[in-house]
Amino acid sequence: MPSAQAAPSSIGGFVVLTLSLPPLPSFPVPAFHYLYLAPHEPKIPTHTAARSLFLVNVPFDATTAHIKHLFSTQLGLSQGRIEDVHFEADKKRAIADEDPSMNPPTNERKGKKRRRISTNGPIENEEGAGLPTTWDRKLQPVGGTATVLFVDRASMEAVLKEAKKQRKEGDEILWTSGVDEKLPELGSSRYINHQKLRYPEKSVLLESVNTFMTSFAEREASEVQAQARRRQEPDADGFITVTKGGRTGPARQDAAQKLAKKQKEKQKGLDGFYRFQMREKQKAKAGELARKFKEDQQKVRKMREQRGAFKPE
Repeated sequence: MPSAQAAPSSIGGFVVLTLSLPPLPSFPVPAFHYLYLAPHEPKIPTHTAARSLFLVNVPFDATTAHIKHLFSTQLGLSQGRIEDVHFEADKKRAIADEDPSMNPPTNERKGKKRRRISTNGPIENEEGAGLPTTWDRKLQPVGGTATVLFVDRASMEAVLKEAKKQRKEGDEILWTSGVDEKLPELGSSRYINHQKLRYPEKSVLLESVNTFMTSFAEREASEVQAQARRRQEPDADGFITVTKGGRTGPARQDAAQKLAKKQKEKQKGLDGFYRFQMREKQKAKAGELARKFKEDQQKVRKMREQRGAFKPE
C-alpha cells in the first residue's frame, strides 16, 4: 500500500490534499484519497470566481456537510465562512431535467407524421409534483469536481494556505470523521433502504399524484385561456391568430364594438404605411377628381343652355 508521501505536494497548479479513508469491514486496510485544490478560474469570469475554490477528484460519498467539516473543522477555518458548495454532478442533473432534448422520448412515432411534443417544462420539476425519491442519499461520480464559494477571498486563501501546510508537514486528514454519523449509511444498508423506498406508502403516493394532476390541470386551463384570447384579439396589423380549435368571435355585441374601437385606435398614425393603403388613397383621390370633373361638365352645359336661350329685346 503506498504511503501518503508518495504523491507530490502540487500538480499543475493544484495543491494535493491527502485524505485518509477509514478501513471498512469488507476492506480492513487503510487507504488514501487525494483531493486537488486550486483557485477557481472559469473560462467565463464571474463576480464570485475570486472567492471560490475549485476541487478535483471529489470523494464519491462527498456532501456539502463533508466539505464544510473538512475546511471549517479539520483545516481550522472559522465557522460560517463557507457560503455554498456546488457539485458539478448536481448541475448536470439539473440541466438534464430542464432540457428535454437531453432525454429524448423513446415512444416518439417515426415517419412523416409525428406527434407534437409539448415544449412546456416537465411538471415533475415543480416542488411536490414528482414521485417520491427512491434513494436516501446522492453519490458523486468518480473523479468528480466541485466549487466551494466562500464569503470573501481571504477565507479561500486561508484554506489553500492551510492545505499546503498540512501537505508539507505530512499530516493526514481522516475523511468522514464526525460527519457520517449524521447521514444515511452506505453499503448494504443503502440498498436495503432503497428497496423500501421503491414501494412508498399509499398516502404518500396519492399525495404526489394529486399534486401532479392539480399542476397539470392548472397549466392546461391557462393554455386554453391564452388560446381563446389569441382567437378573439387581432394583432397590430388587424389579423386574427389562427390556433387549434377554430376561431370564435366575441359573445356579445358590446364586446365586438369594443374590439373594433380598440383596433381603430391602434391603426391611428399608420395610414399610408402599407403599399395597399397608398393605392387605395390614390384610387379614392382619382375617383373624387373624376366626380368633380363630371359635376363641372354639367354646370358648363347648363350655363351654355341658359346662354343660348337668352333673347335680347
